[in-house]
Amino acid sequence: MKDGSTLDLIIRGGKTISVFSNEIIEGDIGIKDGLIVTLDASGLKAKKEIVLNGEYIVPSFIDAHIHIESSMLNPSRFAEVVVPKGTGAVISDPHEIANVLGIDGISYMVSSSHSLPMDFYYTVPSCVPSTTFETSGATIRAKEIAKIFKIIGNSPALSEMMNFPGVIFKDREVMKKIEIAKKLNLRIDGHSPSLTARDLDAYLSAGVESDHESTSEQEVKEKLNKGCFILAREGSASKNLKECLKVYSYKNSSRFAIVSDDREIKTLLKEGHLDDSLRKAISFGLDPIDALKLVTINPAKFYNLKNKGAVAPGYFADIVILKDLKNFEPTFVLHRGKVVAKDGVLLQKIAPFEDKNVLSSVKVRDDFKSSLKFPENGDVRTIRVFGDQILTKEEIHNVRELKDGKINYCAVIERHGINSNVGIGFVAGFDLKKGAIASTVSHDSHNIVVVSKSVDEMVLAVNELKKIQGGLVALDGILMESLPLRIAGLMSDDEPQNVYDSLLRLNKKIEGIGCNLPSPFMTLSFIALPVIPELRLTDRGLVDVNKFNFVSLTL
Repeated sequence: MKDGSTLDLIIRGGKTISVFSNEIIEGDIGIKDGLIVTLDASGLKAKKEIVLNGEYIVPSFIDAHIHIESSMLNPSRFAEVVVPKGTGAVISDPHEIANVLGIDGISYMVSSSHSLPMDFYYTVPSCVPSTTFETSGATIRAKEIAKIFKIIGNSPALSEMMNFPGVIFKDREVMKKIEIAKKLNLRIDGHSPSLTARDLDAYLSAGVESDHESTSEQEVKEKLNKGCFILAREGSASKNLKECLKVYSYKNSSRFAIVSDDREIKTLLKEGHLDDSLRKAISFGLDPIDALKLVTINPAKFYNLKNKGAVAPGYFADIVILKDLKNFEPTFVLHRGKVVAKDGVLLQKIAPFEDKNVLSSVKVRDDFKSSLKFPENGDVRTIRVFGDQILTKEEIHNVRELKDGKINYCAVIERHGINSNVGIGFVAGFDLKKGAIASTVSHDSHNIVVVSKSVDEMVLAVNELKKIQGGLVALDGILMESLPLRIAGLMSDDEPQNVYDSLLRLNKKIEGIGCNLPSPFMTLSFIALPVIPELRLTDRGLVDVNKFNFVSLTL
């Protein structure tokens, strides 16, 4: 840097965190053309200056694995919420919208992420659909991987390979996707809940490199020892960070990152994004600078994000200025050297993005009620849900338990207009004493999923979803509350606070009918996910994930 040249910005008086040496560096930071050009700008001139009083200067945060759709916000609205909290980049798997709309959905996510005050890196969906046990709105085959890679433009990875049986048993189509990804120099993200021993060996041998599904210390240790990059998840429904960090040490520190996977609007607004995860990591005993590395340089290096993840010469000036290294509250957030948020407020208005191709996605036949024929007596296989995990358990209950709400009716209804399938079952853990809750958000194929005290209330809730063309609804037996998600039945383009207020009203109504789950709609959305143990329900029937096969409802 020549002394006579003029910089765009100098940040003076701060303490810079080096994620390379874990040291705190005193000095003024010089920025030119969106890049950091010097950590010693003393005596230099700039068009603008930010003068600090000992605040900490750190890289902006990177979420290495998230599904934007799960926030219920489209990319621009998502950015409005997370940028002021210090997020500068996300690696997002768009397989939620891809399972509804295919390549049109991926194109929407990419196009709507342009010119935003943060970076979006989309991975190439590997499992659309995730299995053959459900009906999705689209299918992405191996021959389309290269085409999607070109559409995305900056993709760092093949999305999580959820079809781990397909990998283990070398399904031809699955293996072809992995081979194409290797030729494109993509990382290959994994999804291997509870996979162990030789099954895990076979999965990793195929080329899978990461995992975000570890829920126990033992699981993390085995995957780490076998070369897996550990994505420690702290989302709305699945909170595994504390358990994962039990294995973390200075010896293996480069093999960890902190991720969200799924964070809904309530969590983002009230708890935060990666800033929340950082606070928790510190409370679990992690050194603050080590914690920062897990959301900056580690994900940047693993996913080959050039010039990202550090405050150093040659790196993008994507910077967060923090009051302290305990609360991680940003005073300034910079993207490419420009201040984009200050004191928790976004400084620029983001223009809306419209695409008619992602609307009108709910197509359910009028006479679907005729398929809701539940057993009237006897023992049935029942899905037990939990409030803090997406894992489920199989339990045996008697149908008479419907009366007191110990179990509830459950149905998954195909909504893409393909075959009109309806899968029926029973669920324990929602404890509905009356009414119904229903959603078009149900991982991964996003058919309608509904839990209810009665069949008639179930029908009312589903008809409301048809009316609003996707979203969340709750019925208390008399009154209906709804949150429209008009973008693929997954996301809203409304103001984040309005979305949150609607969700708050929904959750209050759900509490009033007996459900005390912390994130009831998040839990509801995973009932139909046939790649996570143990028992799931899809539009095609009841699935035992451990056996990877359909099972009968009655015994």
